Amino acid sequence: MSYAGPEFDPRPSPRPGRGRRALLAVMVVVAVAAGGLAVQRAVSGDGGRGGPTAAPTSTNYPSGNGSSPTGASTPPSASSGSSPSDSSTARPPAGSGPLRGKVVVIDPGHNTGNARHTAEINRTVRIGNGSKECDTTGTATDAGYAEAAFTLDVSRRLRALLEKQGATVRLTQDGDRPWGPCIDERARIGNEAEADAVVSVHADGSADGDRGFHLILPGAVTGGGADTRPIVGPSRDLGERIAGHFVRVTGSAPSNYVGGGTGLVTRKDLGGLNLSKVPKVFIECGNMRDSKDAALLTSGAWRQKAAQGISDGIVGFLGG
Repeated sequence: MSYAGPEFDPRPSPRPGRGRRALLAVMVVVAVAAGGLAVQRAVSGDGGRGGPTAAPTSTNYPSGNGSSPTGASTPPSASSGSSPSDSSTARPPAGSGPLRGKVVVIDPGHNTGNARHTAEINRTVRIGNGSKECDTTGTATDAGYAEAAFTLDVSRRLRALLEKQGATVRLTQDGDRPWGPCIDERARIGNEAEADAVVSVHADGSADGDRGFHLILPGAVTGGGADTRPIVGPSRDLGERIAGHFVRVTGSAPSNYVGGGTGLVTRKDLGGLNLSKVPKVFIECGNMRDSKDAALLTSGAWRQKAAQGISDGIVGFLGG
């Protein structure tokens, strides 16, 4: 991701007001399965798996006023292997709506072409408080459904929902790149867009029996070009809102293996968060290596619900 990415010059957008609105709190209490947080990780890298965690103390997720679910969209195709194109740049808002004038960047984790470009994705990049691989291949279900295909599909559905709300939306990749982008470029895309919110979409690769979703929030990191202190608070607000709506829309419970049942985890080892200068979170929508979660993740109808839950959380965060 240290190489130069496609140029992007979106229309500037002022930061949204973050005043508290009257909220419907969604209370979720999930007992963590015996065995605690020790899980076997299928994949390393900046995809949200492994590394230290710090569980938050509250399970009260604020809600907002999101739109109702829409029909499923066409599943994604594999990366074409072509160079970056205009298809992944910000598109004009579809019309008026509560998010008109807001810029949202969606980051589909990994890339279906990464496995064919191991030399490129294995090189290291700086992440502020250390170094990490440019990217990873991501995980997959036991039947072979790739995380990269899942993240792109959900991200495209999410884009369509947000555009209906009036937002200007950009994807960090839209199946238009042969590999990557690297994790530092993914952060840079959101920064250069002056995004009002950024969400990185993932699915986990933990052990069978580990179930549920979780939001990964940035911790306070300074040095090496990173300073997340201004975005720690807003990012937590964004994550809490998405978590609350994700429970409501999908019916999925917070993770039973990280986050202490809250569905919220703070980390300082992810370059995509460390290098962000705008509010940003990762969402692990479920565990691809668990048969029950995999059945959800491979369902187009459920992926539409996942996109709706994320969209509703973003709308609530941005004051829609």
